Amino acid sequence: MSLKNNFLNEIEIAGRKIGNNHPPYLIAELSGNHKGSLEEALNLIDAATDANASAIKIQTYTADTITLEHDGPEFCLTDGLWKGRTLHNLYQEAHTPWEWHQALFEKAASRNIPIFSSPFDSSAIDLLESLNCPAYKIASFEINDIGLIKHAASTGKPMIISTGLATLDEIYEAVEAVADGGGKQLALLHCISGYPAPIEDCNLATIEDLKKRFSFPIGLSDHTIDNTASIAAVCLGASVIEKHFVIDKNDGSVDAAFSLEPAQFKQLVSETNRVKSAIGRAGYELKPSEEINRRFRRSLYCSQSIKKGEVFTNQNVRSVRPGLGLHTRYLPEILGKVANQDINFGTPLDAAYVENFTERARDIQR
Repeated sequence: MSLKNNFLNEIEIAGRKIGNNHPPYLIAELSGNHKGSLEEALNLIDAATDANASAIKIQTYTADTITLEHDGPEFCLTDGLWKGRTLHNLYQEAHTPWEWHQALFEKAASRNIPIFSSPFDSSAIDLLESLNCPAYKIASFEINDIGLIKHAASTGKPMIISTGLATLDEIYEAVEAVADGGGKQLALLHCISGYPAPIEDCNLATIEDLKKRFSFPIGLSDHTIDNTASIAAVCLGASVIEKHFVIDKNDGSVDAAFSLEPAQFKQLVSETNRVKSAIGRAGYELKPSEEINRRFRRSLYCSQSIKKGEVFTNQNVRSVRPGLGLHTRYLPEILGKVANQDINFGTPLDAAYVENFTERARDIQR
């Protein structure tokens, strides 16, 4: 299945271009780390902005729009970070109240940082549209909600979809749903939906595979406990990194165990930007920082004083640093020939010093 022609190679959120030729886009996911306090949510926006996040992301749902208030076995968590809780109870604690949204968007605007959201049903998209939300993120658990994806795509806004829990066929189905909904700007985030995700489960090579399959930006939604996977992902071509964000990992926030504190997030921004700069582009031309050192490469020098008429040998001509003499490729041709003048020890050998020898230009290609 090929959908490459349906989408742009880059996406743009609030004026910031995202793709292979741009710095990594670092999303601070606030999730439920506000602990049910609007003041704390506003403080998180300030802290993430100060940590140099590219964007703030929230989640727009209520416990009743995402699940049922039921205590049957299938509605209860039996292991992991939230063991013993019902889905409804967990989401009731973690949700971001809809009446906060305008204040959160206004706060982000005052700090000049984009804010967007993961909607979990159509009514959430309608709310976010009223706030002029600049992009939509589809969470991993919703990648199989084709109706939700099409509704988000119909807004014409850029979309980001996490791929946790999805098979390759389901990923293609979600991408096709964006195209069917009229979406043109899409990024996929490789994701392991473990909370926290073990580093050995990350399989970051999947990023390279996704980049071969799709022409739009690929990234990572990272639920590991540190920066290692995210930095490695940028090395493999990730254009977007999403990490959960918290002010204090010890404050009891619902997602604190796999969230970054401000100093960690700021370090992640710095390190991923440095990695991106280091990757650069393929090329073999001399770099500016190398110019001064080119003259210290090897070349042919007189390692002894040589008299006119004396034969060049391995004893009186050597390949040494610096690089002001003849190229080392000429040594076999010079050996056995005769000096046509006196040459002092330490002199760079020149073609003009060798009887019956003419330096040849030689293009070597590999």
